[in-house]
Amino acid sequence: MKVLVLGSGGREHALVWKLRQSSRITKLYCAPGNGGIAADAECLAVDVKSLDSLVQLANRLNPDLTVVGPELPLTLGIVDEFQKRGWPIFGPTRAAAQLESSKSFAKEFMQRHHIPTAKYSVCATNAQVREALKLFHAPIVVKADGLAAGKGVVVAQSKDEAQRTAEEMLAGKMLGEAGSRVVLEECLKGEELSFLVMSDGERVVPLVATQDHKRVFDNDQGPNTGGMGAYSTNHIVDRQMRDWLVAHIARPVVAGMRAEGAEYKGILYCGIMMTATGPMVLEFNCRFGDPETQPIVMRMESDLLEAMEASIAGRVSDGDFRWSPDPAVCVVMASGGYPGAFEAGKLITGVDEADRLPGVKVFHAGTNRRDHMYYTSGGRVLGVTARGKDLPEAVERAYDAVMKIRFDAMHYRKDIAARGLKHLRAGK
Repeated sequence: MKVLVLGSGGREHALVWKLRQSSRITKLYCAPGNGGIAADAECLAVDVKSLDSLVQLANRLNPDLTVVGPELPLTLGIVDEFQKRGWPIFGPTRAAAQLESSKSFAKEFMQRHHIPTAKYSVCATNAQVREALKLFHAPIVVKADGLAAGKGVVVAQSKDEAQRTAEEMLAGKMLGEAGSRVVLEECLKGEELSFLVMSDGERVVPLVATQDHKRVFDNDQGPNTGGMGAYSTNHIVDRQMRDWLVAHIARPVVAGMRAEGAEYKGILYCGIMMTATGPMVLEFNCRFGDPETQPIVMRMESDLLEAMEASIAGRVSDGDFRWSPDPAVCVVMASGGYPGAFEAGKLITGVDEADRLPGVKVFHAGTNRRDHMYYTSGGRVLGVTARGKDLPEAVERAYDAVMKIRFDAMHYRKDIAARGLKHLRAGK
């Protein structure tokens, strides 16, 4: 069986690594891939921003399954194009992917289907922003309506800052077209968690919960990034809370999309804030998260290929996943300056040494390989991931591996999974 994975980041390397473990896959491609993925799959050039380029590649390869990693091809309608041609593909259609591609669509959808979320206002002009701000107390969350690679959210500490941020987004100064409309939201307090389910358009099956670390510096300081690390443990949500999230969020989303004529198949990522009054949805993503996928696949003991096929065929069931009880931790090693300007082309050493440590897998995000050496090519460079018998061991293994790796101006957070460790110490 031939499988094609689209994308070039740490998420895609994790998916490739896990899919490669399936005995049924005889050929694994990744397009465009990266320096590390090349060790696990044949990497092929493609423009993921171009439907024509993606269709031409699939037409040439004739894969038995295509797996979409990043959000942009979903938003462009790659699933629709492949389905028209009868080509098996894992992911939601363009209409279903609006849950991620438009923050305003997602908020209005949640309101229609009584899914718990923060109070909000959608604004298309500066005048609308000024009027809407009268309804909020600081801090206020300002979100670009469109796709912004995880960087379209600002938590403004005052109404003046919220107004300035919204106006910059609307003027296209910060995020271009993604900011043509903005969503203002009340700022929810609590702990965030990433809750992913797989759907076949009707049924949903939860994956293990994770917690992402979005801010660039320790103690959740600095600007938002695409994610600086994540961890997964059974203690993040208990069985009762998991069932509640499925019943009150995941299932209503899938049922609501079906009722509105946009059947939802694939992965539904629910970004949840666990507030004092209960779980509230912060955002939806319509694909696997990055870096959440890395600890998820480290804990997955079942065949990912078979689960994806079940999603496409409309036969998802509770038996599709088996999980290790062992926690897993991913520490992202980033280029200095990320999420702002950074320099690429830095030599990376120590990756193979780190990869040989017990329970460790180094997933590549922004790397290329030349003359048997790895070099940086992106903001997030590596996702150093480890599994252990308990959370302290997983954290220790991940950071032991990080210490083996070097590249100029590298940056990483030193407190990944600190909240989980704190809860453990408190006996929660």
